[in-house]
Amino acid sequence: MVGDLFWNIKYNLDFWRKNVHISDNVLHAAFEVGACKVLSCLSICIFPDKTTYPTAETMSHSGQPHSSNFGYSHAKRMIDVQNRAYFQQPGCTFTAVIPTNVFRPHDNFNIEDGHVLPGLIHKVRLAKSSGSALMVWGTGKPRRQFIYSLDLAQLFIWVPWEYSKVEPVILSVGEEDEVSIREAAEAVVEAMDFHGEATFDTTKSDGQFKKTASNSKLRTYLPDFRFTSFKQAVKETCAWFTDN
Repeated sequence: MVGDLFWNIKYNLDFWRKNVHISDNVLHAAFEVGACKVLSCLSICIFPDKTTYPTAETMSHSGQPHSSNFGYSHAKRMIDVQNRAYFQQPGCTFTAVIPTNVFRPHDNFNIEDGHVLPGLIHKVRLAKSSGSALMVWGTGKPRRQFIYSLDLAQLFIWVPWEYSKVEPVILSVGEEDEVSIREAAEAVVEAMDFHGEATFDTTKSDGQFKKTASNSKLRTYLPDFRFTSFKQAVKETCAWFTDN
């Protein structure tokens, strides 16, 4: 169960219960049938709200996550706890990855429960078709690392074959590729060829200001991996949404 900032704020209990049940069922079923490896997906929001940046894999349990999505964050942390327990007791090789903000064609573009970038794409489409202003929730100042799903898919394929540790690994673009929500909105506006006014509703929550993660561990294994540029990935995603 996933959703945007405001969906998380409203349904912390649901995010906790549903995701804990899913991960527990999947991991225990994998154990019962003798799966040789399981790759689970955590989230960048598992890291502490009050921390130093960039965050690294060893910091995932070192403080409380942001209050806006504590249910989802703790449920995702528990996957790492389960992986370690399945390795320590029955010896299962279960591991996890920690992607930053993922976006893609075929994404969930619902404004109510989709993530920030596909939600922005849908908003720009509506503003463009109605001739109204684009309203972005928040100040636009928070910063995020976005990863294109096609890049993430390549890394997902690499992990089960080449990464043999139980400890999770962050899958992310570098710190230098972090962008603000304002910059993300500007990239969408450009890709969608929107020429109307863009405004920011500062009465809406910004959520966590930044979640900068280090991809140093990933780079020790794949130093030459090339990520799709943010603007190119946004352009391809916007084109798919417009066509579909």
